[in-house]
Amino acid sequence: MTDADAVLRIADLRRACSMMLDAAESRFGPQMQLSQLGVDYYWNVDLRAAFAMVPRPELEIDCGQSTDDLAELSSLLQRDPMDVVALWHDIPHVSGLLRLLAYLDLPDSGEVRGN
Repeated sequence: MTDADAVLRIADLRRACSMMLDAAESRFGPQMQLSQLGVDYYWNVDLRAAFAMVPRPELEIDCGQSTDDLAELSSLLQRDPMDVVALWHDIPHVSGLLRLLAYLDLPDSGEVRGN
Protein backbone atom coordinates (compact mmCIF):
# COMPACT_ATOMS: atom_id res chain seq x y z
CA MET A 1 0.00 0.00 0.00
CA THR A 2 1.36 3.40 -0.94
CA ASP A 3 0.83 6.57 1.07
CA ALA A 4 -1.64 7.72 -1.59
CA ASP A 5 -3.67 4.52 -1.01
CA ALA A 6 -3.63 4.83 2.78
CA VAL A 7 -7.16 5.97 3.56
CA LEU A 8 -8.77 5.21 6.90
CA ARG A 9 -12.42 4.54 6.34
CA ILE A 10 -14.35 4.83 9.59
CA ALA A 11 -16.89 2.28 8.29
CA ASP A 12 -14.07 -0.25 7.78
CA LEU A 13 -12.73 0.44 11.28
CA ARG A 14 -16.24 0.00 12.73
CA ARG A 15 -16.65 -3.31 10.88
CA ALA A 16 -13.24 -4.56 12.05
CA CYS A 17 -14.04 -3.59 15.66
CA SER A 18 -17.33 -5.49 15.43
CA MET A 19 -15.51 -8.56 14.12
CA MET A 20 -12.95 -8.42 16.93
CA LEU A 21 -15.57 -7.85 19.61
CA ASP A 22 -17.60 -10.78 18.28
CA ALA A 23 -14.47 -12.94 18.54
CA ALA A 24 -13.77 -11.68 22.08
CA GLU A 25 -17.34 -12.44 23.13
CA SER A 26 -17.02 -15.93 21.67
CA ARG A 27 -13.77 -16.55 23.61
CA PHE A 28 -14.53 -14.80 26.91
CA GLY A 29 -18.35 -14.62 27.07
CA PRO A 30 -20.69 -11.61 27.05
CA GLN A 31 -19.18 -10.04 30.19
CA MET A 32 -16.07 -10.25 32.30
CA GLN A 33 -15.56 -9.58 36.00
CA LEU A 34 -12.38 -7.47 35.96
CA SER A 35 -11.56 -8.25 39.60
CA GLN A 36 -11.21 -11.94 38.69
CA LEU A 37 -8.70 -11.39 35.89
CA GLY A 38 -5.66 -10.78 38.08
CA VAL A 39 -4.60 -7.70 36.11
CA ASP A 40 -5.71 -4.08 36.37
CA TYR A 41 -2.77 -1.72 35.81
CA TYR A 42 -0.80 -1.36 32.59
CA TRP A 43 1.88 0.88 31.11
CA ASN A 44 0.68 3.68 28.88
CA VAL A 45 2.71 5.88 26.53
CA ASP A 46 1.61 9.50 26.11
CA LEU A 47 -0.11 10.00 22.73
CA ARG A 48 2.12 12.91 21.69
CA ALA A 49 5.26 10.92 22.49
CA ALA A 50 3.90 7.83 20.72
CA PHE A 51 3.34 9.67 17.45
CA ALA A 52 6.30 12.08 17.53
CA MET A 53 8.66 10.04 15.38
CA VAL A 54 11.90 11.60 16.49
CA PRO A 55 15.18 9.66 16.72
CA ARG A 56 14.96 9.29 20.50
CA PRO A 57 11.69 10.51 21.96
CA GLU A 58 11.27 11.74 25.50
CA LEU A 59 8.89 9.00 26.56
CA GLU A 60 6.32 9.92 29.09
CA ILE A 61 5.12 6.60 30.39
CA ASP A 62 2.31 6.53 32.89
CA CYS A 63 0.11 3.89 34.40
CA GLY A 64 -3.34 3.09 33.05
CA GLN A 65 -5.98 1.10 34.89
CA SER A 66 -8.56 -1.22 33.36
CA THR A 67 -11.13 -0.53 36.10
CA ASP A 68 -10.73 3.22 35.49
CA ASP A 69 -11.17 2.59 31.75
CA LEU A 70 -14.37 0.67 32.51
CA ALA A 71 -15.67 3.55 34.66
CA GLU A 72 -14.93 6.00 31.84
CA LEU A 73 -16.69 3.71 29.33
CA SER A 74 -19.74 3.64 31.59
CA SER A 75 -19.64 7.43 31.91
CA LEU A 76 -19.39 7.81 28.13
CA LEU A 77 -22.41 5.57 27.57
CA GLN A 78 -24.49 7.53 30.11
CA ARG A 79 -23.74 10.95 28.67
CA ASP A 80 -26.42 12.99 27.01
CA PRO A 81 -26.23 12.40 23.24
CA MET A 82 -25.75 16.14 22.79
CA ASP A 83 -22.59 16.16 24.96
CA VAL A 84 -19.28 16.42 23.17
CA VAL A 85 -17.28 13.22 22.84
CA ALA A 86 -13.64 14.10 23.50
CA LEU A 87 -11.86 11.62 21.24
CA TRP A 88 -8.44 12.43 22.78
CA HIS A 89 -9.83 11.38 26.19
CA ASP A 90 -12.40 8.68 25.41
CA ILE A 91 -10.56 6.63 22.77
CA PRO A 92 -7.57 5.85 25.02
CA HIS A 93 -9.94 4.46 27.67
CA VAL A 94 -11.71 2.25 25.13
CA SER A 95 -8.30 1.33 23.72
CA GLY A 96 -7.15 0.29 27.20
CA LEU A 97 -10.04 -2.17 27.40
CA LEU A 98 -9.38 -3.48 23.90
CA ARG A 99 -5.71 -3.96 24.79
CA LEU A 100 -6.83 -5.89 27.88
CA LEU A 101 -8.77 -8.26 25.62
CA ALA A 102 -5.71 -8.62 23.37
CA TYR A 103 -3.54 -9.34 26.41
CA LEU A 104 -5.97 -11.97 27.72
CA ASP A 105 -5.89 -13.67 24.32
CA LEU A 106 -2.08 -14.01 24.30
CA PRO A 107 -1.06 -17.68 24.29
CA ASP A 108 1.07 -17.16 27.42
CA SER A 109 -1.05 -14.55 29.26
CA GLY A 110 -1.83 -17.02 32.05
CA GLU A 111 1.88 -17.40 32.76
CA VAL A 112 2.41 -13.64 32.92
CA ARG A 113 -0.57 -13.23 35.29
CA GLY A 114 0.68 -16.03 37.46
CA ASN A 115 -2.28 -18.35 36.76
